[in-house]
Amino acid sequence: MTKKRLLLFDIDGTLVNTGGAGVESLKITVRNRFGAKDDLHDIEIAGKTDRAIIRDILRKYQVDPKEENIASFAHEYIDGLPLSLSRSRGRVLPGIQQLLERLKPQSYIVLALLTGNLQEGARLKLQHYGLWGFFEFGAFADDHHDRNQLGAVARERAQTRHGHDFDAADIDVIGDTNHDIACGKAFGARTVAVATGSWSGERLQMCAPDFLFDDLADTGEVIKKLGW
Repeated sequence: MTKKRLLLFDIDGTLVNTGGAGVESLKITVRNRFGAKDDLHDIEIAGKTDRAIIRDILRKYQVDPKEENIASFAHEYIDGLPLSLSRSRGRVLPGIQQLLERLKPQSYIVLALLTGNLQEGARLKLQHYGLWGFFEFGAFADDHHDRNQLGAVARERAQTRHGHDFDAADIDVIGDTNHDIACGKAFGARTVAVATGSWSGERLQMCAPDFLFDDLADTGEVIKKLGW
């Protein structure tokens, strides 16, 4: 019997490019709450969890980043996301649709998410692009503000659902930033970096991922190289 393999995908810059819909919804929320036209250039967004981003925004506007304030901001951000998605010119990234279609029917492959998005934000984004149904479950910003804690959450959920103890060596974390690579390394998973987001291949290479692809367009080659 082929050993089960758990594939944990990041969303933004890895599966889809939303055309900045998430950032746009954050900006609108800031404008509505603080009356500020802020481009958020001083807030690190790529690869960070939504909760961490919201904490940074609240601190910037001298608001106590306590739970109720984070939750309130998050609720407003999520409410505005469908409109931002409908207005943005986003796309599914190269090879993703084909890759997921090939992997989904394989009984030894478990497809799941490991993302900085809040769960509802992840659902809205992936439903918008027709990808939500490929994934069984995920670990999200709702689970922890620190992305490096999310790998353990995803692994535990996989074990509960499948009654199978996934060794770290049987888990891949696929993402487009240093945060994805660091998150995978934090719990001993294999790290697969893809240069389809804001990080170039050269920058990603400096973070020493186990594998690095320019994109996932050559589905057959990706599956062969990674042993999926």
